[in-house]
Amino acid sequence: VLVLGAGEKAALIREAIKTGEIRGLNVVAYIPMPGDHGNMDRDILQSLEKPLVKYVEELDIDEIVIAVDDRRSRRFPTKDLIDCKMSGINILDLVTFFERRAGKIRLDMVNPSWLYLSEGFEAGNVRRIGKRFLDVVVVLALMPIALPVSALVSLAIFIESGGRGSVIYSQIRVKQDGLPFKIYKFRSMVINAEKVGEAQWASKNDPRITRVGRFIRKGRLDELPQLVNVIKGDMSFVGPRPERPEFVEKLSKAVPYYEERHRVKPGLTGWAQVCYTYGDTVADSIEKLQYDLYYVKNYSVLLDLLILLQTAEVVLLSKGAQ
Repeated sequence: VLVLGAGEKAALIREAIKTGEIRGLNVVAYIPMPGDHGNMDRDILQSLEKPLVKYVEELDIDEIVIAVDDRRSRRFPTKDLIDCKMSGINILDLVTFFERRAGKIRLDMVNPSWLYLSEGFEAGNVRRIGKRFLDVVVVLALMPIALPVSALVSLAIFIESGGRGSVIYSQIRVKQDGLPFKIYKFRSMVINAEKVGEAQWASKNDPRITRVGRFIRKGRLDELPQLVNVIKGDMSFVGPRPERPEFVEKLSKAVPYYEERHRVKPGLTGWAQVCYTYGDTVADSIEKLQYDLYYVKNYSVLLDLLILLQTAEVVLLSKGAQ
């Protein structure tokens, strides 16, 4: 990879590689451009002293990322980039680069026009029918296992609570198009867990979680009743996790594009769940939204199958539960 730019935007790529957000790439050089802000280490810079296509040939470049802080300069190498593109080199803007390499849409880089001009964010009948067919097939395949496991979980919750309280509880969440619906879960917290009357995120080592609840949360068994939601059509098996209306209202005001996650059905599992651990802060919600937007933009039956396979790994290894 060759990065066109050596300022603040280019530094985001270098930081993402350092932190492991992006893996498996060899950035051979950063080329400073007029309008760049900030300074990078000189040992990784390459001055543009010859046509860009020559660098591509000499350095065996597969991809060029445009990370210029200000593209309005007359010295921006438009002709050189077209030459490179005609030679078969991928030319990517910064948002698309992160989308493809990190599997998320960086909110600190995106602008509204990118959302509606880029490929994706499409929901044709073929996709909808294929997704619904996959949902029904997966639910039917899980039923022989889900039913006896659900019976055991119900019995464990009943015994631990001494017969008090319900085994399954329902809660209002937000689904596709911002509409409310009733979600079902096995009760994993004490009775009247929200006595203060305000919606609360579950936190690490939350004292409201029961012993049985802690166990079923690790294996995501508390989510099994949501198979009913999938059959009813309120949810899909894969999609952004549905949030409570109170949180949606708060996050929609604090986080740009938050409501775009409601373009598709919410899911029992999702791209954000397999890529990011459980979060209980606004910062965590922003990080998860970046993965949710990637899913909304690119969802397909193949992506759903990939997420289902990764979910199986998450459940078996008890990753990200809280």
